[in-house]
Amino acid sequence: MTHTRRRSPRSRVLAPSAALCVLAVAGCSGGGGQPSVAVPTPSPEAAGYCEDLHKELPETVDDLERSDPSPDSDLTAGWGDGAIVLRCGVPRPARMDDSQSKAVDADGVNWLLEQPDDADGGPRFTTTYRKAYVEVTLGTEYAHDITPLSAFAVPVKKTVPDSL
Repeated sequence: MTHTRRRSPRSRVLAPSAALCVLAVAGCSGGGGQPSVAVPTPSPEAAGYCEDLHKELPETVDDLERSDPSPDSDLTAGWGDGAIVLRCGVPRPARMDDSQSKAVDADGVNWLLEQPDDADGGPRFTTTYRKAYVEVTLGTEYAHDITPLSAFAVPVKKTVPDSL
């Protein structure tokens, strides 16, 4: 005796619905999304400063619109789909102990220059002498241009106190 399994009408309705859900999720997480960055894990005190900083960050930097990276966090921000990425609450850079390290001043905020680990990346700057360390990574188009750092001077000075 041969038994034929018969599909219920309900399973035929669910199959297309499931396929549509998969397509919808794929469409929302397509490759053109925001870049992903590691979210720092600062002390509670530093996290408080970072949350205050996040509220003060500009909507545009160097004519680039704000487009925060994923995952969504008050500790990260971005402009120009990853051309400029800010992370607040990063660990103290080891290079701060190196007397040969290079630093720049941008409108009253001192930034330590760190070259990226990979040769293809742009420069990375981390604030010094602040109660929370703020890191800004610039795209390769900013290899010799610190202009975007000026956009962060007022928000950093306003929300992240000096540590000296």
